[in-house]
Amino acid sequence: MKIQSLKLVYFSPTGTTKSIIESIGKGVNLNHSEIIDITKPQIRQQPIKIKENELLIVGVPVYMGRVPALVNNCLIQISAHKTPVVCVVVYGNRTFGNALLELKDILWQTGCIPVAGGAFIGEHSFSSSEYPVAQSRPDYDDLEYAELFGQKIKQKLQSVSSFENLADIVVPGELPYGGTTKLWSVDFISVSEKCSGKGICAEVCPAGAIKFENTRNIDKEKCISCCACIKNCPEQARTIKESLVKEAAIRLNSLYREPKMPEFFY
Repeated sequence: MKIQSLKLVYFSPTGTTKSIIESIGKGVNLNHSEIIDITKPQIRQQPIKIKENELLIVGVPVYMGRVPALVNNCLIQISAHKTPVVCVVVYGNRTFGNALLELKDILWQTGCIPVAGGAFIGEHSFSSSEYPVAQSRPDYDDLEYAELFGQKIKQKLQSVSSFENLADIVVPGELPYGGTTKLWSVDFISVSEKCSGKGICAEVCPAGAIKFENTRNIDKEKCISCCACIKNCPEQARTIKESLVKEAAIRLNSLYREPKMPEFFY
């Protein structure tokens, strides 16, 4: 079956999922493609509509082994009809838990047909120079794997006359999903005097937890602990202070140093 266009949808507060999804898209190599970055709150309010004969690739980071709760409403409202979809999760070298299964199930409910799945590694949100966790991932090799994944997906789709003839893909995970999709409501970010108040942190915050009028103030109920504000601060005025998050970063640095490899499911 011929795919005429490609739609890339991703939630990527720190840019790792974005890099992976765009590399997969590069491997699929279609002239007509569209990128929808649902990291931005205003974009999540707009319905995602799929064209006929379009391939959809959806990528999200893993939070507590689950799909981030913040994106569920956006994804479940995708308007599709027997649309082939590639489900991708990106995790910080610990485990992707039930996230890939959950993402597959969400997209199935929208009218998509999952044709492939992938679990990639990205630098953990809590990673720092002091306590690195999967630092600089995805690296060159990760992006090469992602591009090759895209090429294989295209070959698979070209080999069938109808997407309905494809067998259901099997991905790891258990039902019920368990756990929680929300992170701790904690005060874990320190803002130093180097802060210029330019508002880049407010601009990149996917949860609207930082306001331009007072960037030092963080709404702890809205914060999803993605650390986008820390990693994007040009003055490096934001750091993780003594907190549950820093304790978690220390544990991750200690327990998950062995680099994991991407996993693919067809």
